Amino acid sequence: MENKMFCYQCQETAGCTGCTQVGVCGKKPEVAAMQDLLVSVTKGLSAVTTKLRAEGKPVSQHVNHLVTLNLFATITNANFDYDALVARVRETLAEKALLLAQLEDAAGLPEAALWTSDDEAEFIARAAEVGVLSTENEDVRSLRELITYGLKGLAAYSKHANALMQDDEAVDAFLQEALAKTLDDSLTADDLVALTLETGKFGVQGMALLDKANTEAYGNPEVTSVNIGVGKNPGILISGHDLRDLEMLLEQTQGTGVDVYTHSEMLPAHYYPAFKKYPNFIGNYGNAWWKQKEEFEAFNGPILMTTNCIVPPKASYADRIYTTGAVGYPGCKHIDGVYGERKDFSEIIEHAKRCAPPTELEQGEIVGGFAHEQVFALADKVVDAVKSGAIKKFVVMAGCDGRHKTREYYADFAKALPEDTVILTAGCAKYKYNKLGLGDIGGIPRVLDAGQCNDSYSLALIALKLQEVFGLADVNDLPIVYNISWYEQKAVIVLLALLYLGVKNIHLGPTLPAFLSPNVAKILIDTFGIAGITTVEDDMKLFFGE
Repeated sequence: MENKMFCYQCQETAGCTGCTQVGVCGKKPEVAAMQDLLVSVTKGLSAVTTKLRAEGKPVSQHVNHLVTLNLFATITNANFDYDALVARVRETLAEKALLLAQLEDAAGLPEAALWTSDDEAEFIARAAEVGVLSTENEDVRSLRELITYGLKGLAAYSKHANALMQDDEAVDAFLQEALAKTLDDSLTADDLVALTLETGKFGVQGMALLDKANTEAYGNPEVTSVNIGVGKNPGILISGHDLRDLEMLLEQTQGTGVDVYTHSEMLPAHYYPAFKKYPNFIGNYGNAWWKQKEEFEAFNGPILMTTNCIVPPKASYADRIYTTGAVGYPGCKHIDGVYGERKDFSEIIEHAKRCAPPTELEQGEIVGGFAHEQVFALADKVVDAVKSGAIKKFVVMAGCDGRHKTREYYADFAKALPEDTVILTAGCAKYKYNKLGLGDIGGIPRVLDAGQCNDSYSLALIALKLQEVFGLADVNDLPIVYNISWYEQKAVIVLLALLYLGVKNIHLGPTLPAFLSPNVAKILIDTFGIAGITTVEDDMKLFFGE
């Protein structure tokens, strides 16, 4: 059967080899093609900006933001809107033409940097030439995709920081230089392995930038009990990751009689002190992203999707979906806005007023807010618990949740953990075990939730702090097990960041990425001890000897 598309950037790709007819995520072939083209023209633009910088010329924030938003729009479950992607391709090519005119010498630029068109038919033809499989050598293709997916994750985190008016020129310059290098046929596999680790280095820097942006704007997260029930007013459900969008929505809903609830990766917003002043910020509704078809149906009110994780909506609630930022879905209302300006959420607020209050799914509270500063404040208590033997091991179970049944492994694994073990988590993987009632150890909860996927940075800082406190020469000597679940490209940059920091023996599941060729997988296994998961019983014996 002839391939209509080829995409293997997420964990649930068809057959763990690649989606070839339609994306498991719901992405259609024409959308996949336009995303391939958008990545290609963004690489071409990046080759031009890299040469401009080499000539000592500045690159504007506008261009930096264009690159990051382009990459973000191609992350799994972000943008399904073909027309919006075509518009981004046009804008990118127009910007590239302006920058090419500023170059003193265009010699040596790759063909992708010089290609131009304004014809959609040519876009379609070009898209067929520049997809993943256009790189013939399997190992080079694998490394190029690993780097590109890491850069997509880095771009996503940069975008969130940019929305809070925080930029790091070094991160942007590296991101664009690395994109350009994925077009360079002279680079060997060894060169690309080195670039992969350098991507992890800037992943750490990018996550540090976002951590700074979030904490300066909203304070350091603190231990918080979050309501998972509902109120009596109509509500707006906000999903995704963008805290600035949440802030603007909360400001504009004051006094309107409309409540605001978080969904999935927006749960950690409740941990920030700045958001606690809003009386209509009620709680968290539902679970991880993949359950949204049933949960959005039951919410009754409108839903604002601020970043990736949108699932193609059912017709019964599609008219209640609003998108913003990098997100897009055909037929859904998109709310525009540029960094530093106030988005107008009046339409979604008026829509909410016409809706019934949310249907209750559950009752109770869940506790989170264990980011680095909060854990540092508890450091003496944690250290004493380790020294006394009350805590024998920490298990990092950060990452992504997903719909595949094999992911029940993580819930079963959490239940099977010895009672002297503490889980460190970040990302929507937490929904597999954050409502299990696993108790505490001397007042320290056995599930310490640091926040969103980008807050895996906090987990790295916590590990480095424990290494310092215990006077260990190697972070790998800590009593920490890494059993991480992945789904999409933000998890890739977290993995590369951990590898850069020297963390070894990370177990990754439920399957290893399809984009790792056998030779590249062997490099990761031999150099860093990367491994997959097996069964709960066998992994318990491996990690705990039980």
